[in-house]
Amino acid sequence: MARRYVQLDVFASRPGAGNPLAVVLDAGDMDTGTMQALAAWLNLSETIFFMPPGPGADYRIRIFTPGSELPFAGHPSVGAAWTAVVHGLATPHDGQLIQQCEAGLLPVEVSGDHANPRVAVRSPRARLLQQHAPLAGLELMAPPGQLAALWNNGPAWWLVEAASPALLRGLKPDFAAIAAWTNATNSTGVAVFALEPESDHDVVVRAFCPGDAVNVPEDPVTGSANALVGALLHAQGRLPGHDGRYIASQGRELGRDGRVHVRVDDDGEVWIGGEVQQIIAGTLDW
Repeated sequence: MARRYVQLDVFASRPGAGNPLAVVLDAGDMDTGTMQALAAWLNLSETIFFMPPGPGADYRIRIFTPGSELPFAGHPSVGAAWTAVVHGLATPHDGQLIQQCEAGLLPVEVSGDHANPRVAVRSPRARLLQQHAPLAGLELMAPPGQLAALWNNGPAWWLVEAASPALLRGLKPDFAAIAAWTNATNSTGVAVFALEPESDHDVVVRAFCPGDAVNVPEDPVTGSANALVGALLHAQGRLPGHDGRYIASQGRELGRDGRVHVRVDDDGEVWIGGEVQQIIAGTLDW
């Protein structure tokens, strides 16, 4: 069956700078096994499928990696909101939409031209699950005595703050060790970050997920992990930027140059957004 299909570059100011996303617009008749098989065949970090929405939602998506379904992920949610507006699947009401995914109903803010809108999605509320000494190999990145923290906003990410941006950017991760650690703790991956006040960003982030995505061991630009970093910095009273807003840089070590716009509102909720580029538009038969 022919289905409308687009491929996006999310958190990208230009094509090739962000994180690719596969989008199937006509997926209402697809079952879980069929969606998982297509996501595995496409072999991008995530593929989303638009389904008929339930009560209270403007649109509904399901999110798959090549190996499993996710309740929430950041760059798929930003890409989904952009697609819903641009391709006429949902109409904003006073600049607002409601996304339905396996994590529940999430508010979306839409601004600008509907032919190329700016969108921001509210992440599910972050929860600190546990703390632990950093994995061997990463302990040299962190200041002495600092613990790694496992946070969850749908996916669970270990967060480690590097002592400096230079240490983080030069890190050569032990993917086998990271995969073993994250599989043992039922987590998606490890996100390492550092404050880096530059003219075009405030934080630098790298996200490693070799246990969850063998073929994409370092994610180019990661919405959920960046939202958790924002939650951690807010909890510590250390938010950079101004008025609860800052920009994170991710992906340079992979030849990308993504920018994630992070905002923590007055209620402590974390919003993530950024620019989206449409790279491919057509149909697929599956």
